[in-house]
Amino acid sequence: MSVLAINGGKKIRDHVFPAYKVIGNEEEMAVKKVIHSGVLSKYLGCWHDDFYGGENVQALEKEWSDYFGAKYAITVNSASSGILVAVGAAGVGPGDEVIVTPFSMSVSAVAPLYFNAVPVFADIEADHFCLDPDSIRKKITPRTKAIIVVDLFGQTFSEEIISIAKENNLILIEDTAQAPNAKSHGKSAGTLGDIGIYSLNYHKHIHSGEGGIAVTDDYELAERMRMIRNHAEAVVDDRGMDYYNNFIGFNLRMTELEAAVAREQLKKLESLYVQRRANVKYLESKLKHIPALELVKERVGSEHAYYVHPIKYKMDELKIHRNTFVEAVKAELSPIELREQEGVPVVNGYVKPLYLQSIYQKKIAYGGTSCPFGCPLYKGTVDYHKGICPTCENLYENELIFHELIRPPMTEKDLDDVYLAFEKVYHHREELL
Repeated sequence: MSVLAINGGKKIRDHVFPAYKVIGNEEEMAVKKVIHSGVLSKYLGCWHDDFYGGENVQALEKEWSDYFGAKYAITVNSASSGILVAVGAAGVGPGDEVIVTPFSMSVSAVAPLYFNAVPVFADIEADHFCLDPDSIRKKITPRTKAIIVVDLFGQTFSEEIISIAKENNLILIEDTAQAPNAKSHGKSAGTLGDIGIYSLNYHKHIHSGEGGIAVTDDYELAERMRMIRNHAEAVVDDRGMDYYNNFIGFNLRMTELEAAVAREQLKKLESLYVQRRANVKYLESKLKHIPALELVKERVGSEHAYYVHPIKYKMDELKIHRNTFVEAVKAELSPIELREQEGVPVVNGYVKPLYLQSIYQKKIAYGGTSCPFGCPLYKGTVDYHKGICPTCENLYENELIFHELIRPPMTEKDLDDVYLAFEKVYHHREELL
């Protein structure tokens, strides 16, 4: 008779996990105040007192920069927009290359294309999943203008990359959408490079539905980002700017409603961060006894923010492919409340390496031609064939497992069920052979 649920046995858990709901009365009251004011946005796309936005937008920028220890914060309508304005502010343009990761949300790599520059993929670290400094060194050419690092899953990138960027006079852009409150040697994630970008998308640590915030200590970079955010081409003459590169602007502005919500959310970040770390510590105290799982260590000198909980799978221990193992674990559990249609949030592999997407395989971004990959201004060649980032490909295809079941308000009883699902499948693994 089968024991595993995937084969018809009784599940470990047949009721949903608690929803991750961080919006409360504070946010509701803040939104009502904005609505009653009648000013839902206060931007003007010209050189005017309202070029910088309304009361809540400017207050959020000040509170955010104070909290994370940056001189300047620039709100935008999404973290994707934040990466876009950062790449533009860095002066990236036609003929340039930007080193990027293959293991992230697509915009972390595609942003250079908006400025007709070419993304160059470096491999990632086997243990921390961020860009590998050794791989970056091999990818630098005279055309390299910037590096976009990603604090993946909540782990800060290697500080060795800071030195590489300085040695080669490169702008370092840090995508810290998944790692607010993470630390590296006491310094906040997002403030480690020249520009950092945070996300306020609905499934992040804190959120305002959509939204993003870029931070920097460089006044010129901050002003360029503000210009690109808000119709730069219509502002630059009246403002008397003498720098014109990448000053085709957009409307990437955050509303007063979103800013009001984000201000209240920021007050909750520390508590949510502490709870995530405590939940991971508790769960790992149990999972460490399962030989088929390798628990991912924090980088020395860092504090992980645990956007999700990553685990490496040792197929040699079981002779069963990771995907089969994960499907069996999922069959033992239930979805999260309010997200039932998504199924059990235990995932194998994360995203397919980005260079395998059609845009890179076909090398077509604009107008049905090969621009910018084949642009006359681009004097290099770029390789996107399968195999260029073997560590990334192996993690995606064979080793990496991650799950979201460490978020507040998960209790120890909830976490016990997660452990018991993994333990049960491992103990009865012969049913999967």
